[in-house]
Amino acid sequence: MEYDIDSLVRNLDFNKNHLVDCGKGLFLTNYEISILEKYGIHYSQYNNLKSIILKIEEILNEDSCLDDLEQISKSMAERDYYLNTKK
Repeated sequence: MEYDIDSLVRNLDFNKNHLVDCGKGLFLTNYEISILEKYGIHYSQYNNLKSIILKIEEILNEDSCLDDLEQISKSMAERDYYLNTKK
């Protein structure tokens, strides 16, 4: 299989994983923000990643087929662990 490198590079979304300061010390990627908005989760109402993750888990308990929401939950949980766990 042959790849067109120029085409692949043109299609990369470098802003997708850019961290945005949402206030109150809360940082989310542009992608996470778009998924939260898609499901009506108002991230600005939360003070930390754990509380957003809990809200996501409530939604996933109702419908476990929301792969994009589950993916960002895992990503946020990992970031929260590395930022807030004393090592």
